[in-house]
Amino acid sequence: MFVALRDLRFARGRFVLIGAVVALITVLVGFLSGLTGGLAIQNISAVLALPGDRIVFAAPVGDESVTFADSAVTAKQTEAWKTTAGVTDVTPIGISQGRAERVGNAGDDADTARAAVAFFGMEPGSGSHAPTERGTVTLSDPAADALGAAVGDTLTIAGSSYRVAQVDGDEWYSHTPVVQMALEDWREVAATTGNPDAYATVLAVSGDPEWAAADAAHDTVSETPLGSLTALSAFRSEIGSLLLMVAMLFGISGLVIGAFFTVWTMQRQGDVAILKALGASNRSLVRDSLGQALMVLMGGIGIGLVLVTMLGSLAGTALPFLLSPLTTLLPGAIMTILGLAGAAFALRSVTAADPLTALGSNR
Repeated sequence: MFVALRDLRFARGRFVLIGAVVALITVLVGFLSGLTGGLAIQNISAVLALPGDRIVFAAPVGDESVTFADSAVTAKQTEAWKTTAGVTDVTPIGISQGRAERVGNAGDDADTARAAVAFFGMEPGSGSHAPTERGTVTLSDPAADALGAAVGDTLTIAGSSYRVAQVDGDEWYSHTPVVQMALEDWREVAATTGNPDAYATVLAVSGDPEWAAADAAHDTVSETPLGSLTALSAFRSEIGSLLLMVAMLFGISGLVIGAFFTVWTMQRQGDVAILKALGASNRSLVRDSLGQALMVLMGGIGIGLVLVTMLGSLAGTALPFLLSPLTTLLPGAIMTILGLAGAAFALRSVTAADPLTALGSNR
């Protein structure tokens, strides 16, 4: 490592420059990863919080994929699943989107607040946040913030009044905060919005039945909670494009770091050739150069992750940003691996060269 440390000391300007570039790329990757995670949470957190081992959809028409928007489970299908061998619990769940209004004091319009929300209808007592009786609702924290509502307030939903019985949780569905209500209340809301025959959107089924056979018998499609996320069309398109951008940034980081070390290696060919002529092995040269690259990467990535953490903490209240090891340490580890791979590729031409040729003995 002597040569690596000497280079870092005497060419500090070049290494500070590449370290700064690595830090900036890390900030871009980390911030985009955090934004991707935050947007995903605002899309799917309510779905992941549903009870049950599988989410059961009504079978789509033709070859279409299942979606929460189009699924409509019937009472007959619900009863059929309840009597299926191996099933221990079946919870019908209604899901729709609309607007809620907090009624102001004494009808004061200035004190009235409206917000777009997602309605989750569940049988009383079927979930940790499910209302215990009809005529009441449970607001997620973001729904309460959007409506400026607290326990005891009255909301107007589809022309009917509901009392806020509980404010708890951080559930989101397709970028709208969640309001949980009794399943019968949800059916009434669905009827006023043009779906009078609505019974439930999906079923949350627990147990260990023969899923494929049960789906075929009941004309349904069962998915794991993670598999059911693809039934959110907004989630599929959004997360796909963001992950593609993150992957491209990873590729760019590897290319930039590889290009820098390629140029740097070409400039120090004479030094490397002298070391080889003095008996240095390819293994020691590779170890020395990769150690140098690792120090540059660790410095740049470390500074970048600190900046991501600071920016994420500041942006968390204004942007849907997820600050976790998956959005900081994991991207940093991937960038380190890609950077070392780029640096190792840059060393191939020198380690394979004849030292006499590299020293210019053929001239």
